[in-house]
Amino acid sequence: MSQEDFGVFVDWSRMGDVSRGDATTDKAEYKDLKDLKHQARTGHWACSHARRALVYRELIKALPCRTVTPDAAVYRDGEGQGAGGRSSALVPLPDCVDGTAVPRYCLRAEAVGSVHAVVARLASEFPDVTHCPALPAVAALLLHWSADEAQCFEGTARMLACNDPGCHLLDQTYLAYQSSCMTFGDLARKYCPTAHKLMVAAATDVLEVYGDWQRWVLGDLPFAHAARVMDVFLVEGYKVLYRVALALLKFYCKQKVPGPAEQGSAGVRDDIRAFVRGLDSSVTPEKLLEKAFSFRLFSRKEIGLLRYANEETLRQKGITVRQKRHDIQLAVSSENFSSEVVSVREIREIWAWLPERFALCQPQLLFSTATHGCSISRFYSHCEGHEPTLLLIKTTEREVCGAFLSTDWEERRRHGNKLSYFGTGECFVFKMKPEMERYEWVVIKTTMSEGQLEDGGLDADANANSQSLAQETTPSSVTDHAHLSPFLAARHFRLNTSNTSMFMAGNVDCIIIGGGDGNALYIDSELNHGRTSRCTTFDNPPLCSESFQIALLEVWGFQDTMST
Repeated sequence: MSQEDFGVFVDWSRMGDVSRGDATTDKAEYKDLKDLKHQARTGHWACSHARRALVYRELIKALPCRTVTPDAAVYRDGEGQGAGGRSSALVPLPDCVDGTAVPRYCLRAEAVGSVHAVVARLASEFPDVTHCPALPAVAALLLHWSADEAQCFEGTARMLACNDPGCHLLDQTYLAYQSSCMTFGDLARKYCPTAHKLMVAAATDVLEVYGDWQRWVLGDLPFAHAARVMDVFLVEGYKVLYRVALALLKFYCKQKVPGPAEQGSAGVRDDIRAFVRGLDSSVTPEKLLEKAFSFRLFSRKEIGLLRYANEETLRQKGITVRQKRHDIQLAVSSENFSSEVVSVREIREIWAWLPERFALCQPQLLFSTATHGCSISRFYSHCEGHEPTLLLIKTTEREVCGAFLSTDWEERRRHGNKLSYFGTGECFVFKMKPEMERYEWVVIKTTMSEGQLEDGGLDADANANSQSLAQETTPSSVTDHAHLSPFLAARHFRLNTSNTSMFMAGNVDCIIIGGGDGNALYIDSELNHGRTSRCTTFDNPPLCSESFQIALLEVWGFQDTMST
């Protein structure tokens, strides 16, 4: 049997110090998954092309796939292949890649045509794949370690056909892709707040910028970096892509020269992609992965729940396929917003803090003391039936503070007039003047700062104080005290009385936001006087003067502009 040549499509003049290797002797060995992860993260296969090819073959072969998955034989039966490549003009790329070009990486020029042929055949064999911009990059990468087009086809086909929910690899519909972009926005907001703030200041539409996040990783990265990412991606799955994209965003913002306050979404998109393409001049593959795995992300379960919530929001808005009318704007419209408490610029800053699925909406004024008077009963009557809401307060000292409240105020009725806390971990409080600062649920902050590192073994869910978490009561899921998702609706949980889950409460006498050893906000029944202090739930300082008089109080809802 002749030895396979895994470098037939490769332009070896572009491969640097990588050894071509010997497929008959250069085999990788590992004992278990932990050892495999360690090898992937440390670049154990990077120096030998043949070794990496053999490892990839085994990893892809081990993927759980649909019962009927097209293999190399199917491709060979339907395609005549040239040796080492063909003209890129021969086969047009399918619509499902959304106009994404094939990255050449270190392929021979004529091998780009082979990627075209493979991707076109994949689209034919997988008609249910309607939106997959990452497909050209994945096929191009795998072609580097394939002996022929058919082998590349089979490997990419198995990645598409993987049917293990815990081993999701490629988004295959517009709905899935768009929800992943929103989820990345949520993660960027939480784990890269400085970078996210820069994006909000520079771009008119942040989601448009984040819509390229997969292209940064699969398409724009230099080959040496992309290959190292592929090593870990095939072992650890989709979450790796989020990690690497977050690292790229951090590196970009760290090295960005301050420019105009706003350069438009298109300008920011081009700037980031140009930075990523030239990453090898400033960041090594090792440094990129080190930064990527320094994030203490939520568990796969948590990220999956967030992604599901975003997907449901898009589905409810009818955004399931790509159409022109589905241009999604996260920026607040300056034409339709008018507040006596905050400016358009300030509301846009607040909008940048919101979960992406709510940032799709435009603010809608529900209640204002200037219009509806200083009555707690009128406050409740105008706010009930709306979820979430945004509370804004201006004091007579011209201080501004407020809260994002995840749950309908009608929830308070469950306990009559007894003051009882409700809400979810998406609630947060903030101050705007004299300086701007947000204070999230302390459990999220503890997870980020003290969570268990993923240290080369299996992914570890971030630790949290089990006494401070809610108990899940949905019959379809397993109760897990240690891993509460802040993204689920309050009705799915039975919140305990621990002082780290006191989000919001109200009765005829007062409104309270944040509890435990004090209240972030306490407002009296006349909506005239208030108090603020540190509370355990948000671990916030006083949001303004500790005892204050209210000049104006507004409550804003979230209007779905796509359904109107």
